[in-house]
Amino acid sequence: MTPTAAAARGLPGYDVAQVRADFPILRRQARGRPLVYLDNAATTQKPQVVLDAITRYYSEYNANVHRGVHHLSEIASEAYEGSRRIVASYFNAPDAATIIFTRNATESINLVAHTFGRTRVGAGDEVLISAMEHHSNIVPWQLLCAEKGATLRVAPMDDAGELLLDELAAAISGRTKLVAVTHMSNALGTVNPVEEIVRIAHARGVPVLIDGSQAAYHMAVDVQALDCDFYVATGHKLYGPTGIGVLYGKAAHLEAMPPFMGGGDMISSVTFERSTWNAVPHKFEAGTPHIEGAIVLGVALEYIRGIGLDAIAAHEQDLLAYGTAALQGIDGLRLVGTAPRKASILSFVLDGIHPHDIGTIVDQEGVAVRTGHHCAQPVMERLGVPATARASLAMYNTREDLDALVRALARVKQVFG
Repeated sequence: MTPTAAAARGLPGYDVAQVRADFPILRRQARGRPLVYLDNAATTQKPQVVLDAITRYYSEYNANVHRGVHHLSEIASEAYEGSRRIVASYFNAPDAATIIFTRNATESINLVAHTFGRTRVGAGDEVLISAMEHHSNIVPWQLLCAEKGATLRVAPMDDAGELLLDELAAAISGRTKLVAVTHMSNALGTVNPVEEIVRIAHARGVPVLIDGSQAAYHMAVDVQALDCDFYVATGHKLYGPTGIGVLYGKAAHLEAMPPFMGGGDMISSVTFERSTWNAVPHKFEAGTPHIEGAIVLGVALEYIRGIGLDAIAAHEQDLLAYGTAALQGIDGLRLVGTAPRKASILSFVLDGIHPHDIGTIVDQEGVAVRTGHHCAQPVMERLGVPATARASLAMYNTREDLDALVRALARVKQVFG
């Protein structure tokens, strides 16, 4: 079946064939077969406009930003800050100065832990996370708590992978200094009720960080409506380059937080006796930044908005429903992560077959999925599985892709039959 035919039997009004045409890598083969890319939760592929923007930066206006009065530096600086404004608009941040460019969401979380966390958390205090966090939203808080003599508490989830909101609320106490939760689980696809979590925490005076690494490319995110204190995302999942991330923070927090790293551009003045800090956001962007990454991230976000986040979300929900039904029809297959509200991720196990073997065999059929613990080992432990196979969807996937996965899984069962 062609992608156009797949679109015809998928969601009306969404031209997935046209979307796919924007991604040149989808025209290649893998293992001698047409590539079926279902590892989008790890990283997304890049549209031609993003690839062109990378080349254009290096071929037309490569220069350092904020430090030169010459023509190329002025162009690069304006493009860099213009992208910051695009990011602010994408997340509906109130001011571009509340957007910090980092290397990735992991660095964004570490920035908050090292600055906001170190000034707020002391001996006997607590940081609250959820049972479905990625390691990047666990380890920084473990390190902070170990340093400060604080306690890391964990709000539980049920067997379906749904957060137990009442227990999260009950875990917030007078000792809780921060709540840090994922917007969408990378291992299960669960979409958490983050607006409600923020409301509960704020009613008790507790700030909230939301890890939006997975959610930000599947659904519209409005940080003002959420009223979160911090929101983090990563560019390579937003159809942009690797090595660029985003931290949104409320202005009052960012102004009060000390710098994360010292060096050039984050200072106002330097003597051997003392230094003073640049204004936010530059206070947190020491050294030469990933200029190309920041600029091209803006191009990627404009591409996403051109397709339309509501249209993308509807298309992916259609694929999720189709894929869920298709996988549930396979004997011996069990979906892992069945919360009522989820998005774009199908994690599963097959009776008697290790997920790594599943991944190896489906790869021979040209189908790329992820296998392992997905940097979420506590999730695997909670659900009693060592690992899962994970098919994760994006705007360019089709029902045909999911049909190819089902055929590849039939091959897996044949091999191990």
